[in-house]
Parts: sequence; structure tokens; C-alpha cells
Amino acid sequence: MRSRAGFIADVYGLGGGAWEMAPAARGALGQIWRLSGESGVWAVKELLFGCDEEQVAREAGLRNAAEELGISAPRFLADRDGAYVSRLPEPMGGAYVKVYGWVDGSEADPRDPELLTWCGRTLALLHRAGEGTAETPNGWYERCPGAEEWARVCEGVRRAGVPWAAALERFAATEAEELARHVTPAGGGDTVISHLDMRPQNVLVGPSGPSLLDWDNAGPVSAARELARAVHVWAGGNDFRADDARRLVRGYLDAGGPGVVKGMESFSMLFATDLNYLRVQAECAIDPEVTPQQREFANGQVVELLGKGRLPDPVAVSRLVETLALEW
Repeated sequence: MRSRAGFIADVYGLGGGAWEMAPAARGALGQIWRLSGESGVWAVKELLFGCDEEQVAREAGLRNAAEELGISAPRFLADRDGAYVSRLPEPMGGAYVKVYGWVDGSEADPRDPELLTWCGRTLALLHRAGEGTAETPNGWYERCPGAEEWARVCEGVRRAGVPWAAALERFAATEAEELARHVTPAGGGDTVISHLDMRPQNVLVGPSGPSLLDWDNAGPVSAARELARAVHVWAGGNDFRADDARRLVRGYLDAGGPGVVKGMESFSMLFATDLNYLRVQAECAIDPEVTPQQREFANGQVVELLGKGRLPDPVAVSRLVETLALEW
């Protein structure tokens, strides 16, 4: 591991001396390492499923623009050639890596009133800065698996003999169909460029305040739909806290956010992303081409998602819609 650490430090011009890497966290798209040496500490994100260099450039552009708006985010380093992503040599695994400034802090507490206001304000700033784009949202946020696709996935997991195969089949035949009815393409009238993954897990709170991490998904999205998803996630999901939901929305509106949560259709992104994530993790859990560690992670994600109350409940979401109705 020391050789990889030294290679990355050299490519990014971090200084000489001894360098070490230790695992820090694991996300859906990558492994985070803590890279430490005489000149400081950095975060290395090892991309586990390849790299879209155009998307990396978009990430850098939005993150740097956000900094000018006063939104704190880890520094995103370019390598010696000016690229925001580099590739390790094949003897070191051949993975793509990105390097960020290390942020010390604790995961955001979604019950903290000040953080809820911060979340709403931050989304508003991003949405105002990202208005006027002609781009269209990625299908990940606009569509979800249909019956045929679920049938194919269920057949694969059944053949693989995973313990949750029957549970996934039951879900595909019942809840998946119900949730899919609430997934529709956005009209395009409020499309903005934004972060797309505003969750407490992506916010670290240190001595100088909250810092927004994980800009990998940056791109076009309906402002109302990203706001609605953030409210659901930060306010407690299906067992949402009404006052917290209202506080986040007020922070958003007070900062001039353009999104308007009008009804169940505003939560389409919430339903779509959860359904798509479950499908992708189910496929990864039985994929012989990925590493055992990746399959293990995916397996755990599927088990968690199929657990009671983990996926959004349309009945609970409809109550959240009613709770927010008077805010506009």
C-alpha cells in the first residue's frame, strides 16, 4: 500500500518523504483512503466502477463555483498535468483516483436546527447559481426499472441462490410497482445544475462549520425534486419530523431558492433513485466481474434496503406533501 501512496503523492505534487494510506470509508462508487505524509493529510477516492472524465470535470466546476458562493467543500486537487482524476498503473490495480483535502469533523446531525437551515440555504444557493441550464436530467433521476427489468434481475439473484432472492421477488411484484407509479419525467421548467446527493452522510461538521462532500453526481436536476428528496432524507424519512421539514424549506425559501414542492410528483426523484440504487446493488451482489469486497458491500445494501421502512412509503410522502403545502 505504501507504493500506491507514494505514487499518488508524486502525481499530485504533495511532497516527498514517506506516505501511507489507510481505509477511511466506503461509498457506493468508491473507497475513501486517508493519505498521510510529512506535508499533510489528504483524502483519496478510489473509483471502483470506472471513470467518466466529463463528469469529473462537471464535479470540479460546480464545487469550485460553490466555493465562491460561500459553500464550504473539501479542496479538489488537480494533478501535475491539471487533471482532476488520475489512473494508477496496472501493477497497482489500475483504478482511477481523485484527491481531496482532508476534512476533520463529525457526520451532520439532521436534528440540529442550524444544520437544517444550512441545508436549505445551501440548496437554494446552488439552485440559484445553476438556473438557466439547457441540459436534461440523467435517466437515473427520471426513470426506474419496469416489470421486465425486475424479472431479469430477480432471475439472476434466484440462480445465484442469495438469501434475499425471494424477498426481492416479492418486492418487485408489489412495492416496486406502487413506487414506480410516482416516477415521471420532469417538465424541465425548473432544471438547475446542482449537487444531487444532499444527505447528512455527505456533510461533515468541524470547528469552522459544515462542509459538503461527495460532488461526484453533480449535474442537471429539477430544483423542486432535489429539494423534496432532501426534505424527506433530512427530516427523518417515512417517520418524518414535521417541524424539521418546515425548517429546511424555510431556509431554502429565505435564501431565494426557486424550487416549489407542489405534490407527489415533486418526490419522483426520491422514488426513482432508491429503486435504481436497489437494482444496481442487486446486480452487483451477484456480479462475478467485481471484487468480493464489492459484492459484499452490495449484498449488505440490498439487505438494508429491503428492510422494513427503509424505502420511501407513498402514504408517508403524501403526509409530508400536506405538511409542506402551506410553505408556498
